[in-house]
Amino acid sequence: MHDRLVGLAGMPDSAASVEIDLIVIAQLVASRVKAVDYASVTSRRGGAYATVATSSDVALAVDAAQYADDAGPCLEALDGGYPAAVPDIATTITWPGFRDAAVGMGLASSLSIPLVAGSGRTVAALNLYSHDPDAMAALTTSVWSAYDSDPPVNALDTIGEGGTELVAGLTAALEVRAVIQRGLGTIMGIDRCGADVAYRTLCTLAEASGDTLFAASARLLMDSEG
Repeated sequence: MHDRLVGLAGMPDSAASVEIDLIVIAQLVASRVKAVDYASVTSRRGGAYATVATSSDVALAVDAAQYADDAGPCLEALDGGYPAAVPDIATTITWPGFRDAAVGMGLASSLSIPLVAGSGRTVAALNLYSHDPDAMAALTTSVWSAYDSDPPVNALDTIGEGGTELVAGLTAALEVRAVIQRGLGTIMGIDRCGADVAYRTLCTLAEASGDTLFAASARLLMDSEG
């Protein structure tokens, strides 16, 4: 799980293995993170939202209700680029279609997490659904620690080995994104180009050297700072 999240963050958005990684991540999270009963991954396909990976038809049905309303936590995470938590689904008024579908499936809480690939853009949302709101609350706090420079003390103690691996993977993926973004900034400064052109240049450099975008960025930064 950790390696898949880190690998995803360091590969081109268009790489064929992106979809494979998304499928494996959903399966691993559902099987190894104790707070999670079902997991899915939302992405964009042909201009529309789609579930590209799922551990269960339950998750697929809850995702579909959000697509039908064009609203819900999975879309919030995908479009906003930040985690979207619903600690008590039954009482939420923000997304009624999602609420009714999820409650009908016996779900109590959810958490959707943005996933990034090499461009730094959010390419998918990892959706976690749970029957146990207390366990999901602990996981949500720990996931937010990956985005918080001052995480809560001992937040990881209650989420188990799988949850800890998930949070570590998210933290490392964000660090990979930060290095790649610095590399893109260096290319923009040298070539006096925009972000999209710099990204294509970095992809070309990485392909030529057989590296990940992270490794190519790290080398570029080392050369520019040396």
